[in-house]
Amino acid sequence: MTNNRVLMLSWEYPPRVIGGLARVVAELSKQMANTGWDVHVVTADHPNTPEHELADVVNVHRVKIVTDPTPDFLTWVNRLNFGLLQHAIQLHQKTPFSIMHAHDWMVTDASWVMKAGFGIPLVATIHATEAGRMHGIHNDLQRYIHQLEWRLTFEAWEVIVNSHHMHAELQHSFGLPPDKMVIIPNGTNPELFDFDFDKAPTRSYFAAPHEKIILYVGRMVHEKGVQVLLDAAPKVLSDYHDVRFLMVGTGGYLDDLRRQADYLGIGDRVNFLGYVSDHDLRRLYKMSDVVCIPSLYEPFGIVALEGMAAGVPVVTSDTGGLTDFVENMVTGITTYTGDSGSLAWGLLEVLKNHQLAERLRSDAYEKVRTIYNWKVLAKRTLEVYDKVMAEASKLGPEGISSRPAVPLLKAAPTAVPILNPSSLSDRS
Repeated sequence: MTNNRVLMLSWEYPPRVIGGLARVVAELSKQMANTGWDVHVVTADHPNTPEHELADVVNVHRVKIVTDPTPDFLTWVNRLNFGLLQHAIQLHQKTPFSIMHAHDWMVTDASWVMKAGFGIPLVATIHATEAGRMHGIHNDLQRYIHQLEWRLTFEAWEVIVNSHHMHAELQHSFGLPPDKMVIIPNGTNPELFDFDFDKAPTRSYFAAPHEKIILYVGRMVHEKGVQVLLDAAPKVLSDYHDVRFLMVGTGGYLDDLRRQADYLGIGDRVNFLGYVSDHDLRRLYKMSDVVCIPSLYEPFGIVALEGMAAGVPVVTSDTGGLTDFVENMVTGITTYTGDSGSLAWGLLEVLKNHQLAERLRSDAYEKVRTIYNWKVLAKRTLEVYDKVMAEASKLGPEGISSRPAVPLLKAAPTAVPILNPSSLSDRS
């Protein structure tokens, strides 16, 4: 296996963007392809997209069969994996892949079969865990997902995680040996924010010239802590009256959050913008005064990096991977997770102290430019590929297929009962 040809399996890829995973896969793939690698991403379908296209020098293959109606979430995932396999096998038979990179549990079955059937060495990235998102495992569906996450880490030759927090979480949740993991953080592209535009027309649509804008970007789900930001808003407004809150994102918690804003009497100060294109989002970042990330669970936190790259001070909770790169009073302000009073304090520190805001903005931008840059991070990922490919070449395809995974520190999760459709309603 001497050809530099990688099969990337991901359930989302732009323009299908559900969370940060899509951006990570897209940026890594593009930077790898720019170095001469032949990158093939096999992913789920998205409306009005071709089955195959060359996007930013990356070959993107979309599974069209998952547009068929399915009775429940897991059936959709199973059909997705069949579609991923169909594409991946055809591509591999035409020109063999030298390595495979799977992203999160939703592609576990396809990657496992490709490894076992064709002897392709497998690298996996775990972006988040079900236990982390849900603060534990509470029902059959979550146990099933937890088991698939474990299986992916078990089958992988090497596991990439994006933060020290995730490194510790996978040791605790799956008994994964520390030396089977490598920490490669997520990144952003500062050049995307290096443009000039007249902020006034767009800004005037949301706020008066004298008002400050606090921006939230992310999914509208409980784990992202938007409810904590809304609880903090009255405290901020009582001390600094001229503030507008812009909320970008969609999710199942959105209606509850709108009701919460109205109940708190701040509905006229909060704009829920829903989905926003990347083009418009970059402009929202640059015209904002603060970017707020109030997450309760956050494996990494790309939004914070994007705010830093846009030259905007960030205020975050002190949870998960955010603490890897947001240093309190140096590259941002960190506040106590889930504490609306602490979050209000952090926001007011930036709003009321112009000198502090400027220093945070400058130091954060330099850190993003030199460390959390996709070109640098893609190079580190390719170093993992080279290591795995060199080790795998000593075994050959048959050895890779039958290679026992590295022994775990504890036993695998116990099997779960077959799911019935009613258990699917517990997932949010």
